[in-house]
Amino acid sequence: MKFRSDPATIRGSIAPVVTPFTDSGDVDLDGLLDLVRFQIESGSHGISLGGSTGEPSAQSTAERIGAIHEVAREIGDRVPFLPGTGSHKLAETLEITAAAQEAGADAALVITPYYARPTQEALYVWYATVCREFPDLPVIAYNVPSRTAVDIAPETVGRLFRDFDNFVGIKETTKDFEHFSRVIHECGRSLLVWSGIELLCLPLLALGGTGFVSAVANIAPRAVARMYEAWEAGDFETARDLHYRLHPLVDLLFVETNPAPAKWVLHQQGRIASAHVRAPLIPPTEAALPRIRHLLEQGGDLTRQL
Repeated sequence: MKFRSDPATIRGSIAPVVTPFTDSGDVDLDGLLDLVRFQIESGSHGISLGGSTGEPSAQSTAERIGAIHEVAREIGDRVPFLPGTGSHKLAETLEITAAAQEAGADAALVITPYYARPTQEALYVWYATVCREFPDLPVIAYNVPSRTAVDIAPETVGRLFRDFDNFVGIKETTKDFEHFSRVIHECGRSLLVWSGIELLCLPLLALGGTGFVSAVANIAPRAVARMYEAWEAGDFETARDLHYRLHPLVDLLFVETNPAPAKWVLHQQGRIASAHVRAPLIPPTEAALPRIRHLLEQGGDLTRQL
């Protein structure tokens, strides 16, 4: 938890790892730890768990907490650990966040509560409750309106950032790039902002972003990490080259609902034992596989270590 006291050091490519399951649908903890080791060895700057790519809504609270403890032990203090701890239930969110704090997580990534479509005042109260409950744990909002049907407004982010010292940042998964700019303008450059939209990862850095939590890091971790490192080093041509070379793999992820295509690729590569996804998701359909294979052929060189 050495990064917990200075969350500004949590930067770069934070890999949102998939949750591998067995063919029968059980959580494959050994496979998950193998993926974490693969990410760290590939140069990812941090690990996230239990975001949308990790299928948290298809898991029990006990499964999520068990995975957080196992991954925290595996990571130690090698890189920052930012588990997703939110759900649509406040009590469940508080329970998982408490477990993450106990396990040694460096920050909690808390999704906006989905389905209920709360008002901005309700979103403020939600995050204020989490911040008050865990004053020593950095809290990062996770804004993903395409999945939650609610968008946390820049003004609400600013209010939380001013009112709570441990509200430190936001993962923005919106294609409205103006929204990114308004959030940073509202809060100032000390707010930590990560992109969860793959093709906005590099552009966000030009606005003063902190890094990215990009699902494509599951299959091309070194390339995604190098894109950030090249930008930070002032090697903008290399960063732009990697951005465009990653396009086919980004498109691959969303041929059908993420993370089914990513799991299919990881299974084909022998990195996970099964491509199983839990209902309501299904593995890639036969109709989708030719497109996935074609895009993998186009961008496959980036799935190997660079």
